[in-house]
Amino acid sequence: MTAVKNDCPFCEFNEDRVLKEGKHSYVIFSNPRLMPGHLLVITRRHIQRLSQMNNEERDEVLNFVTEFEERILEKLSKGCDIRQNFKPYVENSKTHIKHFHFHLNPRVFEDELYEKADVYRKPLYKELTGEERDKIAKLLIG
Repeated sequence: MTAVKNDCPFCEFNEDRVLKEGKHSYVIFSNPRLMPGHLLVITRRHIQRLSQMNNEERDEVLNFVTEFEERILEKLSKGCDIRQNFKPYVENSKTHIKHFHFHLNPRVFEDELYEKADVYRKPLYKELTGEERDKIAKLLIG
């Protein structure tokens, strides 16, 4: 493994959780987990954002994400959430680590995560207006 960066648990981790390792990344069981089969694909190099990866790292990480999404869909569930967060304003904790990683969460219809969280997200969605689209597009692409 690589040297520990600021006592980062992803730079030094428990080998018994590892499912697969590559030159630039590895796949482990999440602990704590949201549901059975919750996996993390983690870069070996201590970075925080997708844009900080080089091409080799990005290729390997996305290959692992793709491979394990397919394994989840074949063996564990009919759906899979894939999520990556960048929240520099949130402090490190047992459920948030400032080290680049993807979450892969097996999902089934109306599972526990749906019952506890997803049902509350529906009211948060709003229709995209032309004014909003134009304003944000101008900010993002000029």
